[in-house]
Amino acid sequence: MSDPRATLADIAAQCRGGLPLPPGSDQGPVFAEPWQAQAFAMVVQLHGKGAFTWPQWAQALSQTIAQARTDGDGDDGSAYYQHWVDALENVVLAQGLGTAKQIHRFEHAWEAAAARTPHGQPIEVLAQDFATQG
Repeated sequence: MSDPRATLADIAAQCRGGLPLPPGSDQGPVFAEPWQAQAFAMVVQLHGKGAFTWPQWAQALSQTIAQARTDGDGDDGSAYYQHWVDALENVVLAQGLGTAKQIHRFEHAWEAAAARTPHGQPIEVLAQDFATQG
């Protein structure tokens, strides 16, 4: 059996693109933005690889949302997937799947890739995006 833990690179490679609409859906996209679908997919992938249980994920997401409310989040739902990403980062760190430095490098690599990508085109993070970082 292979190691159920995925690296950040494994997760990123498996989560390119969005998720399809549920069968029979006529209400438009499930996610408002592609990054929301990708964040959702990363959590599903990590869970599928045994990185955490659904109760662990629910706890992490609940704590993140509760902290945001304490910090003044208007709780109108518009920041839900930002909370999702914040909780994902916390779980990645807590489970030892990556370090804060690795996450920081991925953030900067993503920004570099997004800056050179024409609007409406898929963003691809390349090795060169990491090479420009210290």
